[in-house]
Amino acid sequence: MIDQDTIVALATPSGAGAIAVIRLSGNDAISIADSCFRSIKSKKTLSAQKTHTIHLGHIIDGNKTIDEVLVSVFKNPNSYTGEDVVEVSCHGSNYIQQEIIQLFLRKGCRMATAGEFTLRAFLNGKLDLSQAEAVADLISSENEASHQIAMQQMRGGFSSEIAKLREELLNFASLIELELDFAEEDVEFADRTQFKELVERISFVLKRLIDSFAVGNVIKNGIPVAIVGEPNVGKSTLLNALLNEERAIVSEIAGTTRDTIEDEISIGGIGFRFIDTAGIRETKDVVESIGIKKTFEKIDQAQVVIYLFDSTQFKTLGSQFKVELEKIKNKYPQKPLIIIANKVDKLSNEDISSLKSQISNLELLSAKKGIGVDELKDKLLSFVNTGALRNNDTIVTNSRHYDSLLKALDEIEKVKHGLQSGLSGDLLAIDIRQALYHFGEITGEITNDDLLGNIFANFCIGK
Repeated sequence: MIDQDTIVALATPSGAGAIAVIRLSGNDAISIADSCFRSIKSKKTLSAQKTHTIHLGHIIDGNKTIDEVLVSVFKNPNSYTGEDVVEVSCHGSNYIQQEIIQLFLRKGCRMATAGEFTLRAFLNGKLDLSQAEAVADLISSENEASHQIAMQQMRGGFSSEIAKLREELLNFASLIELELDFAEEDVEFADRTQFKELVERISFVLKRLIDSFAVGNVIKNGIPVAIVGEPNVGKSTLLNALLNEERAIVSEIAGTTRDTIEDEISIGGIGFRFIDTAGIRETKDVVESIGIKKTFEKIDQAQVVIYLFDSTQFKTLGSQFKVELEKIKNKYPQKPLIIIANKVDKLSNEDISSLKSQISNLELLSAKKGIGVDELKDKLLSFVNTGALRNNDTIVTNSRHYDSLLKALDEIEKVKHGLQSGLSGDLLAIDIRQALYHFGEITGEITNDDLLGNIFANFCIGK
């Protein structure tokens, strides 16, 4: 059921600023705003104005003028929520914001809950559920790739693909259900050859969407990269070079980094979260030991590991570096490992050739001079399959959608097996219904209050 209350909330971030926007939605939104609004140049009322118009005036509380504002009017059904919507652009004083909101509450509004404007847009058919979820992704997007995917999903790219498959499957399901009504006459309304082709195509699309989640999850949440190595080999300097700022403390004293330091940058539109860890070495320092323990915990969480060593120390400590490197390789054999020789600006060409001959797939770098930093960024970007992104393919980023796709594929595989084995129509219909159910879960044709509560609880107030 759609709540009939008229709701109000601050649609811009809380705190002082140049302006703030206060949003109302509901049957009484325009009349409530009208009762507090006085036009500057005429006696016009908001209810008499056309939709999608803006009006200059004052918000009045009795004889008290609170602020000079611009009021935008959006009449149903041509609004974000599908209801009457009013947006009041006032000055960004905290005091003014609260005075106006409190006034609207006294006039009959109630405070909106998290995501309630978007929930109403979904319930009124302005957005399907996957598009509504994309609104939250768009708000939280922090790099070009996540923004691009959220925009595509909000425009209905993902849901339209699912809806098309669901419609085709539903048409065949209807024919099979019809066959059940004429079971005694042994007729087939659904062409089994065409149905097999459809099931194969649906299976192919579902697998592609499921596979895209690996890329989508990376794009949405970023790739954690652990920078590890012996103390004082330049890990903090490398982090600073990658971030292009003095984020980590750099010192000649070994063990300066006693804890992990994290920061994120965007490379080619993809977010990478770099973790500068405490140096790995045997130590009796209790605090440093805790830092080293945390290093291995961070490597566990990382998707890519950068092992850094001081190339100027390789002649004397090379065997020690190799031992530590083997430890990481053996402990994390599945993780991509980038081996980097730092401070190569201090080496001769002969020394560099010697290094390359002893360690395969070695990257050369001078974090302090910035040599090799761009090449490292390209290397990191190569671990992300951005082909689908470049081709504007549908990419799944939502774990709820991923789960529903897996369940739908499982049911489609059952249908495929049933067709191959000549399963009766009534049993085929059961698996088809289940597949349709999971398709409907994604777009919101099938939903429940608990699911909606979980989804919209993660939205911000005012959206």
